[in-house]
Amino acid sequence: MCSDHDGTGAMSFIFETGVLKRAARTGWWFAGVEHPESIAEHSFRTAVIGMVLAAMEGADPGRVSMLCVLHDTQETRTTDMPHIARRYLTAVSNTVVTADQVADCPPAAAEAIRAAVDEYEAGETREAIVARDADKLECLVQAVEYRHQGIADVQQWIDSSRAALRTASAHRLADAALTGTPMAWLNPQAR
Repeated sequence: MCSDHDGTGAMSFIFETGVLKRAARTGWWFAGVEHPESIAEHSFRTAVIGMVLAAMEGADPGRVSMLCVLHDTQETRTTDMPHIARRYLTAVSNTVVTADQVADCPPAAAEAIRAAVDEYEAGETREAIVARDADKLECLVQAVEYRHQGIADVQQWIDSSRAALRTASAHRLADAALTGTPMAWLNPQAR
């Protein structure tokens, strides 16, 4: 049974994650994207990709999706720092940020969230490896979509994302993304 305080703490975390719907993925500004997708939009599709990859790789789709949903929640407090900024700034680890974010949540919820973030950050389990691939693959897919929308300077995102992929299934999906077109699903007869 949760106390009123537990409900307040959980709702505080839920409200905080809502900020991700309004927070832009900032690295795309360097490529010339005027209105990049939000962190929440990125996390949603990362979770979908993670579910697909997990099924392809024999990992737990539910666990992978959870890791994907939570992988950038810390950015409510740190923002989406582009890679160039990381050369000049030092930030605390995502596990520390997450612990602060869930400190007032019900203990079971706090532990579940902390454990998922810890697992993702450690990157050692099959689920964490797949979730990390899903994150990189989502970036690659977004770059392909932006390129099809006329944003020319996205190749470095494609290259760095592809180079970071670890699973065979992620490489197959990357190949399909790079040889396909984002709107092909609208015309099934053309496949």
